[in-house]
Amino acid sequence: MSAAMGIALGGALAALAFVAGLFFLRYWHASGDRFFLFFTAAFWLMAINWGGIAAVGPADETRPYLYLLRLGAFVLIALAILDKNRRDE
Repeated sequence: MSAAMGIALGGALAALAFVAGLFFLRYWHASGDRFFLFFTAAFWLMAINWGGIAAVGPADETRPYLYLLRLGAFVLIALAILDKNRRDE
């Protein structure tokens, strides 16, 4: 895969993650459930991550701050699941 293709795919993934976050934001507005707010934040962190990868180039995706963004997104997803399960008790 060429560098230009990697940059284009990174930009597309960033846009799609942002749109997924918008869907979760809409569900949060409709239901008021914090679960969807956590997922909104997680997908927006992933959008920033993919945008950062597209900006610095796919060959430099091993930079620590990009890993921290992904870690933050996955931690938010785990917190959303834990929060949802604890509230239903």
